[in-house]
Order: sequence, then C-alpha cells, then structure tokens
Amino acid sequence: MSLRKRTLILMLIDAMLINLAAFGSFYLRFEGAIPLEYYQTYYHTAAAATILYLAVFYVFGLYNRLWQYASTGELLSIVYAVTVGTGGTVAVVYVYGLVRAVYRLPHTAAMLLWLAMVFLIGGSRFIWRILQENAFERHVPGSQKQVLIVGAGDAGVLAARELKNRNYRDGRPIGFIDDNVSKQKLHLLGIPVLGTRKDINRVVKGHSIDEVIIAMPSASGESVREIVQICEKSGVELKIMPGVYDIISGDINVNAIRQVQVEDLLGRDPVSVDLEEVAGYVAGETVFITGAGGSIGSEISRQIARFNPGKLVLLGHGENTIFDIEQELRAEHPSIDYITEIVDIKDREKITLIFERYKPGVVFHAAAHKHVPLMERNPEEALKNNIVGTQNLAEAADKVNVKTFVSISTDKAVNPTSVMGATKRTVEMLIQNLDRRSQTKFVAVRFGNVLGSRGSVIPTFKKQIAKGGPVTVTHPDMVRYFMTIPEAAQLVIQAGAMAKGGEIFILDMGKPVKIVDLAKDLIRLSGFEPDVDIKIQFTGIRPGEKLFEELLTAEEGTTSTKHSRIFVAKPNQIDVERLEELTHIIRERGSYLKRDEVIELLQTVIPTFRKKTAKAVANH
Repeated sequence: MSLRKRTLILMLIDAMLINLAAFGSFYLRFEGAIPLEYYQTYYHTAAAATILYLAVFYVFGLYNRLWQYASTGELLSIVYAVTVGTGGTVAVVYVYGLVRAVYRLPHTAAMLLWLAMVFLIGGSRFIWRILQENAFERHVPGSQKQVLIVGAGDAGVLAARELKNRNYRDGRPIGFIDDNVSKQKLHLLGIPVLGTRKDINRVVKGHSIDEVIIAMPSASGESVREIVQICEKSGVELKIMPGVYDIISGDINVNAIRQVQVEDLLGRDPVSVDLEEVAGYVAGETVFITGAGGSIGSEISRQIARFNPGKLVLLGHGENTIFDIEQELRAEHPSIDYITEIVDIKDREKITLIFERYKPGVVFHAAAHKHVPLMERNPEEALKNNIVGTQNLAEAADKVNVKTFVSISTDKAVNPTSVMGATKRTVEMLIQNLDRRSQTKFVAVRFGNVLGSRGSVIPTFKKQIAKGGPVTVTHPDMVRYFMTIPEAAQLVIQAGAMAKGGEIFILDMGKPVKIVDLAKDLIRLSGFEPDVDIKIQFTGIRPGEKLFEELLTAEEGTTSTKHSRIFVAKPNQIDVERLEELTHIIRERGSYLKRDEVIELLQTVIPTFRKKTAKAVANH
C-alpha cells in the first residue's frame, strides 16, 4: 500500500473517531439528553475538531509512523497532538460563539473531548499494532529453531527483541535462564524464565532447544566457561553477545550475536576509556600510525578514526594490508582525510621526508618484526627494523616537534631471552633517551600477547583443528598473558593521553593463561573433544622462548596511574654511549652482522641478555 493511500485511509478513520469523540463528550456531559440549544454548538465543535485534529495529526507526523512498532514515544506524540488539537478546537468554538451568539462549549465537554480523543486515537493505534503482530505471527512461520537465552537482563531482552525483529528467521525465543532467584517463573516480553544455569540441561531436553544464546556481556570468564561446558554436554548450538569492550563507546549491539570464541572465556573486564581526554590530544591532529595494516596498527587506526583526527596517515610496508584498512576506514568514517604511505621504516630519507611533509601531532608506532622464532633465524633483520627503524621515526618526530610519540613494546622486552625481545627492550631505552632532550613526549606501552593477531597461537590452532590435528603446543607448562586486540588498542590510545614523556606504560594483563588450556578450549568450541577427536602434541620450547613472560624487571617496579589498567615502570639507568655505539654499528654493518655478533652487541646494552641465548641460537 502506498504512503498516500495509507494516509488517506488513516485520516478517514480518524475523522470518524473525532466525530464519535465529539458526540460522546456532549452525550456524557448532558447524561444522554443533549439540550436542543446545544446542538448547534455540537455541530460547530465536530466540524472544527475534525479539521483541526486532522491538520495537527498531520503536522505531528502521526500518519508516517509504523504503528506495529508503537511504544510509549508514539503514545506521548498522540497526547501532545490531541492536546494541541483540543486547545485549537476550544478556541475556534469560543470565538465562533461570540460572533454568532450561540452557546459556548461547556468546560466539562472540552475535558471529555480530550479524554475521548486520547482513548480513541491511542487505542486505535495500539489495536493496529496488536492486529499486525498477531497476523504476522500467524502468516510468517520463520525458523523452527528453538532458542534459549541465558541472562534475563537488559542484554537478554535485547536478544529476544532482535530475534523477533528479524521475523524469527534466526529462531524463536522459548525461555530465559537466570541465576537471580527473584526472576524465576516470571515472564519478560511474554517469555518465561525457566530456571538457573543448573537447569540448562533439563530445559534443553524438555523444550527441544536447538540453540543457546549467552546474553551476559559483563559475565566473568569463569561463568562463561561454566555455561559453555554445560551447553556442550547438551549438544546445542552456542552463541554469545560480545562484551562491551568490543565497542569503544555505546550500548551492546545485538546484531553482533555470534559464535562463542576463546576471548569470551578469558573474562577480561570492559575497558574504561576517558573519551574527553583522548579526544583532547587526537581530535583535529594529523595522526601517524606505522604498521597500520597489522593487527594492532589497524585496530588503533579504527579507534583513532572515531575521534575525528584532522588527517589520518597510514604507514605500512605491505601494500595489500594498507589498501584494506584504508578502504574499511573510508567506508566507516568518510569525512576524515586519509593518506596512505607505503614505506620501509628503515628508509631514513623517506621517513624524514614524510614527517616534514605532513608534520604530525601524534604518532603511534606499531610497525615491528615480532615473530620470535623467525627473528632468531634472522637476527640482523630484527636489529635493523626494530631498532634502526624506530630511531628513524623518533628522530624525524623530534625534528618536526611531534607532540606525542607512542611506541608499542612487548612483555618479551623484560629480561629478554630472544633477539626480538632484546631489540624491543633496546627500543624502550632508545626512546627514553631521546625523550630527555626532545620537546616531543616519547613513551612506550608494554603488554603481552593479543588474541587473533597474525602469527599468534589462535590462528595457528584453528588451522590445525581444521586439518584434523594435531594441535601443537611447545610445553605443557607454557603460560602467557593475553588480551584482545580492541582492548590493547584502546589502552594504548589512553596511555598516549596520559603521557608526560619518558614513561614505559604497562598494561594490566590479568591472569596468565596456560597455552595447553587455550588449545583445549578452542578444540571444544570447534565441536571436538581434546585428545579424543583432536590430539594435542608437545613439540618442545623453541629458541628464544621462555615458559612464562614477565611485565617488569626486578629493578623497575611500578607506580599506578589514574587508570586502573595502566601502570608506569620506574626508569632504569641507560648507558647512552653504548646505546649510540650500538645504533651506529647497526647502521654501518647491519646486514653483514653474524648471529654471534648480534648477541654480543645486544649484551652491551642489556647485560641480562645471557650467553646461553647465544649458544641456543648458534646450535639452531
């Protein structure tokens, strides 16, 4: 039905209801016996009310609303429109009465007219909604999938509404599960609360449930893990509403209901970001992001784009990844001025040229060689890229007076046993040294592994599971700190806002996770049983690896910041002369350095980088 035809039909129905309300108001006022002398007043009232109400309803937009989705907002619109229409009708009839010397509209009749109009117009709209819903549910079969929602709070209600708004194509909500005793046997949106998590198996069997949606976005990892284990025994499909840290600011997006992932079992608390503080140093600035096509760099780019930078310059060595993130950002935030630069950070001349051309205000340096075993086999490349590349960027930033320079570091920089970790520790010292003589605020942000990044264990495990196994783990006692990519990016940006210069910020990584437990969780989430369907094979610790990573040296210690998840390491003494000698040698002989020479060079600035590492590398 066209909008014009629909509007005419609604106006015709409203005209009938207006006249009914006008007659009813006089009928009730005079208790069923309207005096003859008031009939003329009634006729004038009905005529004026019909014209004025229809005009007001049209102006208030009551004819271009979808009333099958009517709510309190639409009801308030009706009340406002009826009030204006009633006031206009009373004024017109009063003036007409003075001119034509007819009886005035009784005050009681005017009040009854207002009440009757609210009741009739409001009632007609909500009756229309009820009829539409009933007709819809009778004629649209939707999916026959039976859905159980775990969590009878706001998120659970949103999930149930979303299923309904999707025409039940993705399933029909049969009931809720909630541990709150006060909610048991109650109904939400006409859907019953069927028990607590202990009753999931019973409810699944009793109601032939096909799918369970976990709608508990603030639940701990332990709670999610327990529910996942219960549901796995029931053999139902399992989905989850993501945690609120997946979105930097705003409410839960129910369109993001998805399969349960390993990240959900970690139980990381949502990140709190001071939006005003971040916007204060990013908005309107030219922001450089190196390694913008990588896992961390691309996520920092996404987050920064939300704060309206003046220019967002995406630097990277890989043309395809830079192209992908540029296209994504242009689609999501088309108003921002994006610039892409394909550049090797080891190219000092090109880096200097780019900095002088755009004169950035903020730099996020995420470009690095960070694969531990590969850098053990190519140590000279780790030196050139991580140390010299960072020095090129930092010195160029100093020349053009960049306000804030944030370098991404790693927990492998603490008491390093790998070449990669040692180069990142050297980078920390390098920017701390430069901060002492520069107007630019140079800081580093140190954190552990991020789930899902290229080269991390999760993508590797997924590929191994897809092939039927085995899943390879280096050691049964290997543990690592983990955080999600969005979480890490948000905290890095927040740390930049807190920078005073020279700090090494350390992100709260929570509890360390056993890699073998991570492998088992991922196997189960893929629908298999560890060591039954998919074998786990231990391969031994690789060169440069440690059983556990640290976030601090014994000498550093930490001080807290105003953010509960960000700390500052106390600075160590830096041997500036040896540091400068190291960078000079790398620039002069970098590509020709042998593995043993690389180790000896790093030991000049990091005495804790022990000789046994050199033996491990040489034997490898």
